Amino acid sequence: MNSLLQKLTSLDQKIFKGINGRLHRKPLSFGFYYITHIGGAWFTIIATLFIWYFTANPWSRLGMQALVALAISHIPVAIAKKVYPRIRPYLALPGTNTFPNPLTDHSFPSGHTTAIFSVTVPFMIVMPWLIFILGPLALLVGTSRIYLGLHYPSDVLAGAVIGSSVAFGTVALWT
Repeated sequence: MNSLLQKLTSLDQKIFKGINGRLHRKPLSFGFYYITHIGGAWFTIIATLFIWYFTANPWSRLGMQALVALAISHIPVAIAKKVYPRIRPYLALPGTNTFPNPLTDHSFPSGHTTAIFSVTVPFMIVMPWLIFILGPLALLVGTSRIYLGLHYPSDVLAGAVIGSSVAFGTVALWT
């Protein structure tokens, strides 16, 4: 089991170094620095509140579902960050590319990725044509977290699974 964990950790770091190191380009850095904020608390909360309050159904209902999924999804994130206090990659891996004043709390799982998946998945479930817009957006936010040196790929994958699972559950239980 220990050998498997070492192999997975090695793969995680290899993928991280590929995205954070070999892909680094000035235009990507500029774009990812701003894209990453789409998964931040301010943007996701304000966007879902706006959709819920200022639009008609089915958008209003979806905005409320997304807001509920966003709130619930951060419970397992907070617990995981306490139970698995993983050091952020820019602090653990020498030569990591990052930006001024990066986050210093624990990296597992990615809260930004959890947030973007929890708010986009309800829309993608009910209006499948939005998969082509919101799916790539959510993936870009997750990728930005790796690119900016803040999360390992496994942090992002865990965030996507948590956010999507809570969103699916929220939509399924909504009546």
